[in-house]
Amino acid sequence: MIPLILSAMFAVHVGPVDPGTPSRAPQLAATSSTVALALGAGKAIYFSASHDGGKSFAAPARVAEVGVLPLSRHRGPRVALSGNAIVITAVAGNRPDEGPHAHGLPSDGNLYAWRSVDGGKTWSRGKPINDVPGSATEGLHALASDGKRTLFAAWLDKRGADGTKLYAARSTDNGASWSPDILVYRSPDGSICECCHPSVAIDSAGRLLVMWRNSLGGARDMYLASSRDGVTFSTPEKLGNGTWQLNACPMDGGGLAVSPTKILTAWRRDGRVFLAEPGQPECQVGACKDVALALNGKRIYAAWSDGAKLQAWNDGKLEALSSAGAFPSLCALPSGGALAAWEEDGAIQILRLP
Repeated sequence: MIPLILSAMFAVHVGPVDPGTPSRAPQLAATSSTVALALGAGKAIYFSASHDGGKSFAAPARVAEVGVLPLSRHRGPRVALSGNAIVITAVAGNRPDEGPHAHGLPSDGNLYAWRSVDGGKTWSRGKPINDVPGSATEGLHALASDGKRTLFAAWLDKRGADGTKLYAARSTDNGASWSPDILVYRSPDGSICECCHPSVAIDSAGRLLVMWRNSLGGARDMYLASSRDGVTFSTPEKLGNGTWQLNACPMDGGGLAVSPTKILTAWRRDGRVFLAEPGQPECQVGACKDVALALNGKRIYAAWSDGAKLQAWNDGKLEALSSAGAFPSLCALPSGGALAAWEEDGAIQILRLP
């Protein structure tokens, strides 16, 4: 049996939490005192905390078990720290979709939020965020916090018969309650990109930011919108100068990060990875897919999959993270640097980047 926690030099090995059930979809969030890790395994959502800047993590504790928990292709739980609360969100359902393209998705998927105010020892029952039951069946969503009282979630929504749309909701009481759903964007062509996860952030001015892959005029390009009140969103802005004419969904949504002075996006177009600030030309930094992004002050961190390998891009320097990893996620640390987490051999690997 593989131990739950195994520290080696600068790496931490978490899981599998249950023998024979792979740990998947890691996500990180950090404050000055805590690094939170959320992951999925089978039908269960787990939480683990680090109080030494990611050098070690407690054995994962079960948050909830559900009927159907999508964990593939950037699906799975998200975690945020807000005030004295830890909030985990995930799309879950009771009945599996039995259609030819279900891929382990629920036919009755909702976006739920679980909340802990005692450091992860106990958790509230999951409460749905989406107002229309069964509208979040695609399983793709994002969560962000301002670290104070505000949380922001966005998800792909299939309510109605007119294609996939982007919806969002906001909490201003550390996740105790959520606003009514807000339609952020509906493509005039009928649907946004159906299987690419959105990304969200809250900047230093309190603006809510959301990025998604659109489907417009035969192109699958990335767009960004913002809101100051969580109700009205700006006209969507296309990111980068190039375009990707594609009659398919690449199932790859990219990353969004903010610092006090910068908004930065990362995304894939064809087989290349780009960085772009809103309104600026894109800059190619690598190849392949599944890019994650973090900002710490002026320092930029990115990670992506290159075949079976994982690459880390640290302010222009490219280094190998793993020869057998997948689906990286990144988190900036208040003390400096960043943490990377990814799936590898049924477990979660975590590494601090300088």
